[in-house]
Amino acid sequence: MDALATPATVSTVTVVSLSAAELTTREINAALRALPDGASVTVTEPRGRHNLAVGLNSKISVTIDGNAGYYIGGLGDGPDITVNGFTGWGIGENLMSGNIRVKGSVSQSAAASAHGGMVIVEGDASLRAGISLKGATLAIAGDAGNLTGFMAQAGVILIGGDAGEALGDSLYEATIYVAGGIASLGADATMTELTEDDVTAVKTLCDKAGFDHVDPQNVTRVTSARELYHFTTHHASSY
Repeated sequence: MDALATPATVSTVTVVSLSAAELTTREINAALRALPDGASVTVTEPRGRHNLAVGLNSKISVTIDGNAGYYIGGLGDGPDITVNGFTGWGIGENLMSGNIRVKGSVSQSAAASAHGGMVIVEGDASLRAGISLKGATLAIAGDAGNLTGFMAQAGVILIGGDAGEALGDSLYEATIYVAGGIASLGADATMTELTEDDVTAVKTLCDKAGFDHVDPQNVTRVTSARELYHFTTHHASSY
């Protein structure tokens, strides 16, 4: 670990700095996995590097100080990750628990198949955000691209701006809240009545995400119409 910055302990908290300019992705991830719960790490000079902070199963705090590439924070179970920039595809893919916050916008498939935890995007999200979501929470401050929530099975998606075409296509038991406009709904997605429980849930989510531009009482709730759960030739043209 000669290329790693020497860990320092501040009030029993381990503080580490790792330079992506000097270390390979494998070396960075190995160093992160070796740290104890409660450690605080900064990854400097990421320069769009892919696969950083992947497969972490400890409760450590990771700051990626700059733009990052694909699959940041994927397969995580416990970490708290902040990206001070933009990210590519698949931020938080298959996240099990923990939190990921992106200070900028993200590319396609944010929080894909995420089972738990929370992914927060302070900018916009591209196509298929929340695809096959399986229980996690995805909060997008800005706009979301086409096919957001495609085949989302469980969990919650909050869009603070506008949603693109085919929102919630083939939606199962996930719930989508949209503060702005909706270009169109996908197959088997429908707008449903906003209840007081929904208002409370959106307010709580906004508080966690730090979104102060969303009015919880003025969002559109999108859920499954539950007509396409099982394939039937009678509905063949709807799939």
